[in-house]
Amino acid sequence: MALYHRIYRVALVLLLAAVAHAITNQDNHVLLASDNIAIYTEAIRLDPNYVSAYQQRGYTYGKKSEYDKAIEDYSQIIRLDPNNALAYRSRGFTYYKKGEFDKAIGDYTKVIRLKPNWAWAYRRRGNAYSKKGDLQKAKSDFDKAARLRAKASQN
Repeated sequence: MALYHRIYRVALVLLLAAVAHAITNQDNHVLLASDNIAIYTEAIRLDPNYVSAYQQRGYTYGKKSEYDKAIEDYSQIIRLDPNNALAYRSRGFTYYKKGEFDKAIGDYTKVIRLKPNWAWAYRRRGNAYSKKGDLQKAKSDFDKAARLRAKASQN
């Protein structure tokens, strides 16, 4: 019986997350964001290690400009999976949107360590350096991003 309940719980978590994800993707304005957040929160309650639910809830909070809540969800993913480049990318972008450029740079640097060929991370880190007025580091990152994009287009 315990196995049946576990399977049911996992299936319910997946269903809830799929419904919320479909709503978010269908509605770019996140009209139903509160409903999505409730669904993701319930999925997390049922499975506190469900990384995708934290990711999607963080994304939804970000779309609502609830940046601190988004950062907390991304930080929870990092606690669960310290090598999750997507979580660092998302948290870094949220810090950037808050104007916390040093924290954004730290997260983008972690993404670069995990995914050294990810041009996006160099470009975003360059943007953060630029906002801080460190134009030399910004230029270096923009150049690296351009080289990586050119290399990727050749493949």
